[in-house]
Amino acid sequence: MEVLKASNITKVFPSVVALDSVDISIELGEVHCIVGENGAGKSTLIKCLTGVYEPEKGTILINGKNVAHNKKLFDRVAYVPQEIDLFDHMTVAENLFIPFERSGIKGAINKKRLYDKAIPILKEFDIDVAPNMLVKDIPVSSQQLLQIARATVFTDYDVLMLDEPTTSLTTEDTEVLYEIVRRLKAENKAIVFISHKLDEVLHIGDKITVFRDGIKAAYSDANNVDVPWIITNMTGQAIDQEEVFYSNNVSDEVILEVEGLTGDRFENISFNLKKGEILGFAGLVGAGRSEVMQALFGYLPVYKGSVKYKGKPWKLGDTNYAVNNGMYYLPEERRSQGILADMSVKVNVSVTMLDRLRKGLFISGKAEADEVSSVIQDYNVKTPNMSREIKFLSGGNQQKVIIGRSINCKPDVLIFDEPTKGIDVGSKAEIYRIMKKIAEEFEVGIILISSEMNELVKCSNRLVSLCNGKKIGEHACGADNEEIMSAIFGLTDSANKEECA
Repeated sequence: MEVLKASNITKVFPSVVALDSVDISIELGEVHCIVGENGAGKSTLIKCLTGVYEPEKGTILINGKNVAHNKKLFDRVAYVPQEIDLFDHMTVAENLFIPFERSGIKGAINKKRLYDKAIPILKEFDIDVAPNMLVKDIPVSSQQLLQIARATVFTDYDVLMLDEPTTSLTTEDTEVLYEIVRRLKAENKAIVFISHKLDEVLHIGDKITVFRDGIKAAYSDANNVDVPWIITNMTGQAIDQEEVFYSNNVSDEVILEVEGLTGDRFENISFNLKKGEILGFAGLVGAGRSEVMQALFGYLPVYKGSVKYKGKPWKLGDTNYAVNNGMYYLPEERRSQGILADMSVKVNVSVTMLDRLRKGLFISGKAEADEVSSVIQDYNVKTPNMSREIKFLSGGNQQKVIIGRSINCKPDVLIFDEPTKGIDVGSKAEIYRIMKKIAEEFEVGIILISSEMNELVKCSNRLVSLCNGKKIGEHACGADNEEIMSAIFGLTDSANKEECA
């Protein structure tokens, strides 16, 4: 039964048609997956279907009724955004029940009663945290599941929209989510599932709609298509999925030597990085990969161990020292940690080079514009102009801005933490090629942290595997996935392998 129907939806922003005469139909009791490159129009459509945006043209029917005549119909659509949208300094239970009127809690809040009511809900969604814990202290994967629980438990809805719901989830939590989706489907709910993970789409979806450049490019039953079909319709061309991106210009010169590094969530970590090399770090969420790199960068404490940089002792615990000496860390959470979301592309590029752009007491406007234009052109940043607020760019283009400004600072080491998180398959290939170019042409040593095994295997000259904060082994370029997976699950001690140059 059709529960939501959108016809001829057109949404226009300054300089761009975000949606052009789009039709889509959502049925009860099915999982309808929406895929497309960043900027293809997926998020704009969802905002139209949830009442955030009002389209210039088109009609939206919910349960056969036109929302133009009754905006309350949007209440039948529950939405879980990709970005975590919780109150960090409130407890898990408080986040679950707020606003309290919706969840039937009136008058003074009895915290014990609140926590007692939260326990069975947390158990139902396999959220293994205490109800009295602050949200800022629980894992990101638990925060994502908490968002889903909050959106569904107390809402009388027909359609649940999940925007990139597995981006922050562990493999185990992803399976929990799949079970939740199957349960809701069995309860005759309609699920709209947006994802960049194409294997995931084929695994969970009943129907697939593909967007490209603001139009509906293709639609099919999931059983009738495969990954190449999706990619071709997303990009308008086939993408070589066998292409590799590791550096072909690895020097014998070691620029970073780490010995016995121990800190929060990691112990006795040793490795080296060569000039022009891409060194991958594999491990499950919580294995300590990001913590090791944040400690190297000076953001987290180190309890023991030593680091040499270009043969000289490296000062730990000082991020300014790291930046001033050519080490840059590109964080996983780029929206909250990597960009100045409300500022322009120009400001986001030039912010790290103000001293160089200074002319007397003032910043040279021409020099700044030249530098920003160069980054936009060199890294193929898609933006109507440099004054555009960066938050309106796609994730892939935001990432290219971050990379471009880092390279303009002439680094020797770049640490990429989940560089393609939330980025579509076409933009991923662009980011891979940029990393390869940086390593080969600028002779930068790159450390790549990723939860995507194919990404690590395609891009890394060597791979370091971590499990529970300990180094398990090193693996050659092109190593067998099964060997690496066994290592990161702690099932085997992998022998060190020779590198691939």
